Amino acid sequence: MLVIPIRTRTFVPPKDDIFPTLAKVAKKLKEKDILVITSKIVAIGEGKCIRVTTPEAKKELVKRESESATAFGGVKDVTFSIKGHTVIASGGIDDSNGNGYWILWPRDPMQSAKSIWKSLKKITGLKELGVLITDSYCTPMRSGTIGISIGFYGFHPVANHIGTKDIFGRKFTFSKSNVVDGIAAAAVTVMGETTERVPISIARGVPQLRFTDKDTRRELFIQPKKDIYYPLLKPFYEHKK
Repeated sequence: MLVIPIRTRTFVPPKDDIFPTLAKVAKKLKEKDILVITSKIVAIGEGKCIRVTTPEAKKELVKRESESATAFGGVKDVTFSIKGHTVIASGGIDDSNGNGYWILWPRDPMQSAKSIWKSLKKITGLKELGVLITDSYCTPMRSGTIGISIGFYGFHPVANHIGTKDIFGRKFTFSKSNVVDGIAAAAVTVMGETTERVPISIARGVPQLRFTDKDTRRELFIQPKKDIYYPLLKPFYEHKK
């Protein structure tokens, strides 16, 4: 698997057209590639930016942008929230590299990924292609952030191993591989989190990948009570809008 970084110009909030850049990147794409793009520039492309004002205004914005939000924990000014089947800090609102604006999540990350996918398919004529939108994510009991998917289209996000056998012949009964978040983590490692100006990358030669033109989000999302983290996340579900 290879992750190819794509350095771009700076996209300027509150709104900037990202599609001319994507059209240029399209020339680099090959069959079975995944185009990975940060949620920040997708949001800027959609004009999902709000001028920074007061801490109180941000707290209200976090509530509005979250499906559920709880301000427990010991981290100052961070609210833990659920948004788009993802536990994310502060409703996905980002202050960094915003030039005086709060940058929100794209309007509908799954739909945004599909729109970009359709555009790139039309430009390239490729038969098998994926699009993945990423954000930064904090892993419990670990320092630092990694990349996570918040929107994707064009491929199956999970590889199912149930019913197959391990190297000693024992059948897997629960095992699945979260391919989409694995791609996101690898891509964001290459793209960076600060001043790199690499908001796009191409993931090539991804193993266990199957392409499709159908919406496959349901394959990734788990029912709350089947989630091993449900006991910890129960307060979110109880306060969900």
